[in-house]
Amino acid sequence: MNATSSEEAPGRIVLLTTSHRVAPGLLSWPAWQALHAADRVLCADGAHPQLPYLREAGTAVDEASPTAEELIALCAGGHTVVVVATGEGEPALTDGLARLAGSGRVQMPELELLPASYDLPGARLLDLVQVMDRIRVECPFSSQQTHKGLAKYSIEEVYELVEAIEEGDRDELREELGDVLLQVIFHSRIAEDDPDAPFSVDDVAAGIVAKLIRRHPHVFGDETASTPEEVREHWLRTKAAEKQRSSVTEGVPLTQPGLALAAKLASRVRTAGLDVPLPPTESIGYDLLALAIHAESEGVDPEAALRAAARAYRDAIRRTENENGESAAADD
Repeated sequence: MNATSSEEAPGRIVLLTTSHRVAPGLLSWPAWQALHAADRVLCADGAHPQLPYLREAGTAVDEASPTAEELIALCAGGHTVVVVATGEGEPALTDGLARLAGSGRVQMPELELLPASYDLPGARLLDLVQVMDRIRVECPFSSQQTHKGLAKYSIEEVYELVEAIEEGDRDELREELGDVLLQVIFHSRIAEDDPDAPFSVDDVAAGIVAKLIRRHPHVFGDETASTPEEVREHWLRTKAAEKQRSSVTEGVPLTQPGLALAAKLASRVRTAGLDVPLPPTESIGYDLLALAIHAESEGVDPEAALRAAARAYRDAIRRTENENGESAAADD
């Protein structure tokens, strides 16, 4: 017979990986099958969060950190050994196995990488929450920050995000989205420390999830919408029922840039079907107001249009400077 005897069979090594962003014990069915069928289950970390759940399910786990050679020896005779990987993986072990396999001098067991749990979309947000929590507790600067103190940074980050969008820089866009997200997480963490009305990032997320579901009845309910206009109608109708505002001007922040403020007020007036004439006063401010209202009625964002014109003007300034061999001094 040419068949390999059980004493000569090289066996099998299963490297079991899990995500720390998924609750311990929630493993895939193939992972549980591999664990129950294994001759040995090893884990180098005695405090691994999965171990209590594995042992509760009847899986004996030995706390051990074998070398590549020792692991291969454990597989001799056709045995299967499952290695529950630590949070950092098992780089020393896998590198050692790779060197032995490349040497050609060792009969290698069957090697399998078996993900036992996967990150869901958005799982990295859990990392951000944990990092922010530690920074809030341990950083002398961040631990003293308040909502008011961070307000100016929130505004700056949003402007930088808008600039990245308008410039079409994808790398910059990803970074600036992260900076805006940081502001949300930071403010939420500060809110947890409020002695009178604390809330957490989970409360923030729960609120926006509930709002999105309410305002998309064509997705989550029985309503229908086949055009963007119908979707907007659903949104505005639901919003009006929620807010019960006595004036269309309620909820319009007066601290936003002037052109954006004028366009927002004009949008509220147009949506409500009101006929509000401009005051007859003659001034540059009212001229700009009229231009902003006109732009909004034409579907143009006057703030974005002015920024685009300003960028073109900036480029013209630089061309003139280059032609004249001069460098303009920055205005303070």
